[in-house]
Amino acid sequence: MTIVEKIMAKHAGLDSVKPGQLIEAKVDKVLANDITAPIAIKQMRESGVKQVFDKDRVILVPDHFAPNKDIASAEQCKVLREFAREQNLTNYFEVGRMGIEHALLPEQGLVLPGEIIIGADSHTCTHGALGAFATGVGSTDVSAAMISGESWFKVPDTIKFVFNGKLNKWVSGKDLILYLIGKIGVDGALYKAMEFAGSTIEEMSIEGRLTIANMAIEAGGKCGIFNPDQKTLDFIKSKTDAEFTASYSDPDASYLEIIEYNTTDIEPQVSFPHSPANTRAISDVGNVVIHQSVIGSCTNGRIEDLRVAAGVLKGRKIHRDVRLIIFPATQEIYLQAMNEGLIETFIKSEAVVSTPTCGPCLGGHMGILAKGERSIATTNRNFVGRMGHPESEVYLSNPAIAAASAVLGKIGSPDEI
Repeated sequence: MTIVEKIMAKHAGLDSVKPGQLIEAKVDKVLANDITAPIAIKQMRESGVKQVFDKDRVILVPDHFAPNKDIASAEQCKVLREFAREQNLTNYFEVGRMGIEHALLPEQGLVLPGEIIIGADSHTCTHGALGAFATGVGSTDVSAAMISGESWFKVPDTIKFVFNGKLNKWVSGKDLILYLIGKIGVDGALYKAMEFAGSTIEEMSIEGRLTIANMAIEAGGKCGIFNPDQKTLDFIKSKTDAEFTASYSDPDASYLEIIEYNTTDIEPQVSFPHSPANTRAISDVGNVVIHQSVIGSCTNGRIEDLRVAAGVLKGRKIHRDVRLIIFPATQEIYLQAMNEGLIETFIKSEAVVSTPTCGPCLGGHMGILAKGERSIATTNRNFVGRMGHPESEVYLSNPAIAAASAVLGKIGSPDEI
């Protein structure tokens, strides 16, 4: 069996499972945010059930419109706050102690190899980087899981993506996943488990793997997953002493398809509007003037990302016609960036540094685009109206390209400055 099939079989109490099989499985963690949790809480109230199945396993993170941007978002966050107090939830993360959920959970040691994690947010697939089966579900499924500790699944087929070779200059995990999506399309892995392997992946940091897993959903994937290696185990042990049993794909596991890429062929990638699959190599971008650059999000707001951006920006000013907004993904990352002098570099470059929040990624706040404006962003989606006005444009890239573009006033590489 594949790693996903093994995890699902174990949680369903079965010896084995096969793609297409419907199962009911126990879940280890149930996650929701300030947009999706209020719906789940309302559903639970209407069911008449008074208590969640386990106060340690239900996780609530107000991160999308927090700090509250208006009265409606304040009311949404209040619902989470009051429910967390009522249920005595161990893992409720208030503003000041929070972060963007998919960066926060690994940081807090709340993701373990071999687990099943569901979240009422499509980018829950991020946590597969640590060897868990993690997937996004609807708020009503989260409500049912908060009550029962279980959910139902159709076992997905698995496509194995193998990356071999050394990364080129300025190329990161973000570029590998954008390149992949450009090749197979936004529905190329529809309801498939996307398993990542190869020498490039083995050399990659945990941050880079989290970025790749994060955007599995942009290829239509049910999950993105990595077999845990020593780097994974060392990362987990640095965050928690919780016990876990990791799962691994068998050498003779059956895959729907195995797709191989040579990373020496991959330049930094830019996704043009209005699809993550509309990718071009940086050398083919041409002259695209921008008005805003966003560095952060659950995709690229980790300390490694901020270090790369600061390296590009150090000693430079952003273009006078560009707004650069930087979002450390968690409070801990923000503090680490301060201690390393990265925040000083950002401010001296005339960037704005925000408290951790999803902010403009979903058109929330802290950087909404006006009609006709263009932004490059390290976020994960660039659909019509994603970051503001439906006649604005979003281009996706890695942090190095986003930082260099802010200096250039147009999309470009650090090599140009």
